[in-house]
Amino acid sequence: MTTIALMLSYIEAIIPFNFGVPGIKLGLANLVVMVALCNISAKHAFVIDLVRILLAGLLFNGLFGTLYSLAGGMLSIVVMILLYKSKAFSVVGVSLAGGVAHNLGQLLVACVLVNNSNMFLYFPVLLFSGLITGIMIGIATYYVNKSAPKNLF
Repeated sequence: MTTIALMLSYIEAIIPFNFGVPGIKLGLANLVVMVALCNISAKHAFVIDLVRILLAGLLFNGLFGTLYSLAGGMLSIVVMILLYKSKAFSVVGVSLAGGVAHNLGQLLVACVLVNNSNMFLYFPVLLFSGLITGIMIGIATYYVNKSAPKNLF
């Protein structure tokens, strides 16, 4: 599953998805993380996410890209694990919260690296993009979970 997530990260790295705002990505690899969270375990989802972020960072993103991805990804997976385990949210809700948490984590690192809290003026744009991409990944996760054979995982 880590390999699939890394391949999806590579696709995002080579195919430009231009949303008109820098730093916004679809987060296709998060589909794999969500499927692992729902079908295997939180521990496996965490490890898949961590290894994918580190490998993608080394291969495609460079040091600063890795720092941003690591902060966003780790905050996102922790939030998603907590919400998923609470059983109070649907897969789409968990993914939506993960998308927003990912962008928040990246923004926090950006504020620290540039030592400027004005970076938070960018948060409304990131909030909106996290909502949209989180919903899209959540819907995709729902359909993967629904259509995959029960003994696949």
